[in-house]
Amino acid sequence: MTPRRVAAPYDWAALHRLIADSFAYMDGRIDPPSSIASLTPAAIAAHAAVHDVWVIEAGGTPVACLLGQVKGDRYYLGKIAADAAHRNLGLARRLMEASATNATGCAALQLQTRVELVENQRAFARLGFVIVAESSHSGYARPTSVTMERPI
Repeated sequence: MTPRRVAAPYDWAALHRLIADSFAYMDGRIDPPSSIASLTPAAIAAHAAVHDVWVIEAGGTPVACLLGQVKGDRYYLGKIAADAAHRNLGLARRLMEASATNATGCAALQLQTRVELVENQRAFARLGFVIVAESSHSGYARPTSVTMERPI
């Protein structure tokens, strides 16, 4: 299972289902709710047109993905998702390593996760990420997200 960057034409609806299903466990756990509700197959296609969409497939179906983009001197990893049947197989690590090879000129990989999702923070720490900042969504006085980075 090798990561590859995908572009149009691609089955953006299948990729959207993968992401939505992977993020569903957050419903009711995070405040504010995930931005996944506003993500559409068309939005993923638009992202792929100007940034990176990394996918791992099994039998022609996407089972893991990562939406990436350069932000200054950081390569931002967004919407990292894996199908439930394919978790704990190192797919996120493979996606991150593939994106790092494409992050020319970037000093670090960067991602954000919600403060409530401590299991995600621990998983990313095992992949070499450390918390470098906290931030709050608009209208919140408390931190709602943490930013984590790993040098490339």
